[in-house]
Order: sequence, then C-alpha cells, then structure tokens
Amino acid sequence: MDLGLRDHVYVVTGGSRGLGLASAQALVADGARVVLCSREEKRLTAAAAELGGPDHALAVPGDMADAGLGARLAGAAVGRFGRLDGALVSVGGPPGGPALELTDEVWRSSFESVFLGTVRIVRAVASAIGHEGGAIAFVLSLSVKQPIDGLASSNGLRPGLGMLAKTMADELGPRNIRVLSLLPGRLDTDRVRELDQASGRPKKQRAEFERRIPLGRYGEAAEFGRVAAFALSPAASYLNGAAIPVDGGLSRAL
Repeated sequence: MDLGLRDHVYVVTGGSRGLGLASAQALVADGARVVLCSREEKRLTAAAAELGGPDHALAVPGDMADAGLGARLAGAAVGRFGRLDGALVSVGGPPGGPALELTDEVWRSSFESVFLGTVRIVRAVASAIGHEGGAIAFVLSLSVKQPIDGLASSNGLRPGLGMLAKTMADELGPRNIRVLSLLPGRLDTDRVRELDQASGRPKKQRAEFERRIPLGRYGEAAEFGRVAAFALSPAASYLNGAAIPVDGGLSRAL
C-alpha cells in the first residue's frame, strides 16, 4: 500500500529514540523527510545520520519547555525542505509518583513541557502547513482512558491533551489539517523498561502485564511507528479527531 508520503515533511519531537525514532524510521522508509528534535543532541545527530543524513532527516536539538522551539522547528522544516505537512508530537514521560506527593514545582515543570510545550509545537506547525493540508498526531498514553499506577502527573495531563487534540481537530479541520492522538500501551522502550525497573521487580511486573495483554507480549517500537506513519499519511485522509490505542488490547475501555 502506497501511503502517499513521498516528499512530505514532518516534525518529530522525541525523535532521538523510542517511539519518536521508530515513527521517523517508518516515515522515512515510505519516502517522507523529517525534522527530528530532542534534548539529547549527540543521540539526535546519530539518529538523523542513521535515517540518511540531511537529504532525509534534519536534527534540531531543543527542549519542549522552550517557548520558541515550535517556531524553530517549523522554520527549519520549511527552510531545509521547502514545506511542512505535519508533526508527531512525542513528549518524554513526566516524573512518576503519587498525586499528593508531587511538589508544585514538579506539576509546573510537567505542565510546561508536556502540555504547554505540545500546544506551542502544534501552533507553530499548523501555521506553517500549506493550503494542501496535513496531519498532526499527539503521542499520549493509555492514561488518557484509565489511570496508571504511580504516574499521577501523566494521569493528570494526558487526558487534557487528548481532549485538546479533539478540540484542535474541530478547529483545524476546515483547513484540511487532521489532528489525532495515539495511545501507546506497554511497548518495549527505554521509558517502559525504566518504569518496570522502578517497580523493584521488573521481570515479575513485565510478566504480570503480559498476562493482561490479549496478545501476550509487549509491543515493539516499530509496531507503533507503522501506525503513526499511516495516521499521518495521506492514506489516512479521513481519520480525524480519533484516539487510537496501540496496546495489544491492554485497555479495557472502548
């Protein structure tokens, strides 16, 4: 199936590893070009080189809490590739911990990077997308639909972003810009391995989750990447405002 991605250009935040990098790999494999962003400059530069270098991937280091990052990314895309067709906005997980034990500073910094950082990226990308339209996907979490133990800040912020994606789908739809959210479950990434490790019994925790997942295993980042590439592509031109679980059936919600 031709996704229609050839020569399309996408910003991918969190693009140095994990789900962001896997999504960038799937986009580039189908002919798209990407502007990668993350705080890890060395790893980001290596990822861009792995994707084929400056003809295919541009590395722009930055922090989602930086108010000017969205404009820099959109400007880099248009300046290097001459167009911008959308974005995958992936934000690192906020700190874990019980809701009443997180300090005001943790809540503020999490809101600044996870929530407001996403808003700023989308604002800049939407302004730079041409009249042909495009697509923007938020990488969120199953915490949009159900709380995750020990991740109160994610449980507080991600559902708001899920509703914001739905609202932006209404607002940007008339410009032929689709907005949707992707809800990863237990995927075998550094972040999930860290969460399993933090439980103090990583092997047992993984086994318990695998028993709850109908497919009986953690997913691979590449499996998420292929869903993201499709959702952003012209092949998914009537997919808008949806919250798509990529979780092997772990979520019990509709």
